[in-house]
Amino acid sequence: MNGRNWIVAVVAQVVLVWGVHSAQAADRIKVAMMDQQQVIERSVAGKRALEELKSYSTTRQKIIDSDDQELKELEKGIQDTTLSEEARKEKQEHFRVKLEAYQRRIQDFNREVQEKQRSMVAEYAQKIQAAASAVAQKEGYTAVIDRGSETTVKIVVYSHPSIDLTEQIIKEFDRQNK
Repeated sequence: MNGRNWIVAVVAQVVLVWGVHSAQAADRIKVAMMDQQQVIERSVAGKRALEELKSYSTTRQKIIDSDDQELKELEKGIQDTTLSEEARKEKQEHFRVKLEAYQRRIQDFNREVQEKQRSMVAEYAQKIQAAASAVAQKEGYTAVIDRGSETTVKIVVYSHPSIDLTEQIIKEFDRQNK
């Protein structure tokens, strides 16, 4: 079980016990919700990171598009009926080499974009957690649960009313990441 699933399981158990013993537990634990995806999409720092990732992908896509156009032109050249057999074979070989390089480049670019995306998600998850922790501490919450887990949301929503701290976390996140 990975760390996030373990935390969700523990929080879910606490919330379930809370529902059973709400009078006793209400004095000891306050649970709030947040939407991590909304924090990224609506905060200034998150928007900036998403735009950077989009720009990174767009730059690579332009290179791929250029290579694609070059391959189309090479393919047209191969179909020229005035070419000698030897010239046609040379063009076919040149096309094959370019096509292999094109396919490798696509794989490399996809890998690069995925790695950049994973890196960004990891970095911003830590930053959002820091902002959520600061807001929770300031507001007196014991736990802040990300809505990303549908099961957790159902347990929290149906077990006991909670508060959504997404807006406060967006503000804190932007304050911490100016």
